Amino acid sequence: MKWLVLLGLVALSECIVILPLRKVKTLRETLREKNLLNNFLEERAYRLVKNDSKTAILPLRNFLDSAYVGTITIGTPPQEFHVIFDTGSADLWVPSITCESPACKTHNTFNPQNSSSFREAGRPVTIVYGSGIIQGFLGSDTIRIGNLVSLEQSFGLSLVEYGFNFVPFDGILGLAFPTISIEGTIPIFDNLWSHGAFSEPVFAFYLSKSKPEGSVVMFGGVDHRYYKGELNWVPVSQTRRWQISINSTTMNGNVVACSHGCHATLNTGTSVIYGPTEMVTNIHKLMNARPEGSEYVVSCDAVNTLPPVIFNINGIDYPLPPEAYIIKIQNSCCSIFQGGTEASSRDTWVLGDVFLRQYFSVFDRKNKRIGLA
Repeated sequence: MKWLVLLGLVALSECIVILPLRKVKTLRETLREKNLLNNFLEERAYRLVKNDSKTAILPLRNFLDSAYVGTITIGTPPQEFHVIFDTGSADLWVPSITCESPACKTHNTFNPQNSSSFREAGRPVTIVYGSGIIQGFLGSDTIRIGNLVSLEQSFGLSLVEYGFNFVPFDGILGLAFPTISIEGTIPIFDNLWSHGAFSEPVFAFYLSKSKPEGSVVMFGGVDHRYYKGELNWVPVSQTRRWQISINSTTMNGNVVACSHGCHATLNTGTSVIYGPTEMVTNIHKLMNARPEGSEYVVSCDAVNTLPPVIFNINGIDYPLPPEAYIIKIQNSCCSIFQGGTEASSRDTWVLGDVFLRQYFSVFDRKNKRIGLA
């Protein structure tokens, strides 16, 4: 299990770069407060029919629930952006200063004319997410993540954005495998790796459970002050996203999902847990949760009586306690379990930040494995 530590910006080794992350209000929370959530969910079916090398389709990436934001810079001199470090996608994009969408008006935008190191690739790009679309063009420039510097790094500049109006970040920095990146581009982690920026090609997340500050992402190694015990390594079952195998999911000793095994991606780009609707419904029945609009409401007192949801991964139990999977919203409480993954991939789960907050996580690219402690 993780333990709470003071934020140390100086790593144990100079080879490890530790970047602070800030927990922010999610888009779902913002839309709920504005009474716009149900309308957004009904109208969010943005899809493009074309599917070519210029289009990256990421149906499981739903940034309604993104919560942890870090800072990078692009260009010479550097221009600052707040991004989601997303293990479920592989591309980097930020808004262009010429973007006309309402979403771009409330976010930091990149001005290529103010960067002496910018080069335009002359290629259009479209990325389709579960909750929106960005369309724009490719460029390259110097990008800095803390002390890490990636020269001539390809990235997208959005000209049109749908579904990102109220998100608390400017862009997305993908950390998945290069097999799902835009064709002809090298993701920033791979670019840094190939130029010897890391002593170890790993990155890791420590996500604070409650405080806005204190969370970090680290590159090039693991700072052992952020966890106790041993890391349990789980092989990656698919080298596209950070997907692993789950043996079973239980509550009170009863199997509620994955009775014959299933797959899950560990995703820092969402704060909830997504699964096949039928299995999520089973879990909600055991919670006595009832549908209310787009969410499932449960008694707030249930947090004291419900059992943990236990994911058995590689023979080891990883419990998710009720205080993690039930969240209080104003005067009511909701489940963080969401259905719908069967539309993209059968028997696939998405374990977001609500799971990763319970465990220190290490993503090892060289050995294609994930460590949990």
